[in-house]
Amino acid sequence: MRRSICFAGGCFWGMEALYRRLPGVLDVTAGYANGDTADHANYDDVCTGRTGFREAVQVAYEDGTVSLPHLLFVFFAAIDPETPNRQGPDVGSQYQTGVYWMDPADEGIIRSIAALEAAAVPFFAVELKALACFYPAEEFHQRYLEKHPRGYCHVAPWKLAALPDFPFSTKTYTCPAKELLQTWKEAGEVSF
Repeated sequence: MRRSICFAGGCFWGMEALYRRLPGVLDVTAGYANGDTADHANYDDVCTGRTGFREAVQVAYEDGTVSLPHLLFVFFAAIDPETPNRQGPDVGSQYQTGVYWMDPADEGIIRSIAALEAAAVPFFAVELKALACFYPAEEFHQRYLEKHPRGYCHVAPWKLAALPDFPFSTKTYTCPAKELLQTWKEAGEVSF
């Protein structure tokens, strides 16, 4: 069954490229989530930091192939969950991290996994909310890193390469995503 979820993980270029690589992901759209009005859902206005919008990606996926916990694992492995309004060198309210559900039934799973991740850090800055609105970003931003392979990306290159191959299991997702990924890397399962 086709399902959708929205992630704000800093600059949408890297998050879009990351999720496009995951088996079971059907489509990824870069855009603006949970801001004030449709009139402000454009890059110039969002960059002012006065619209409330977050740079985000809407991920459509086949839940028989990839699960919501798997998508959340990838999100938490890629982001810094402790810093509000910033990811990498990108600073501003538009870079606030967040998970925004479209189906109320997803809230429990999201909050459960977020609690696991939050327990590992002194301060947890990830928004967890229902998706109020989402507007696709300008065409220039869609598939940006495919069009500009040497373009800027705040997601570490090794994570872009490794996360789609990580042997995810809900049974082993009992500690934070970064810890699982690091253990896998140290075991030599992935080389960079």
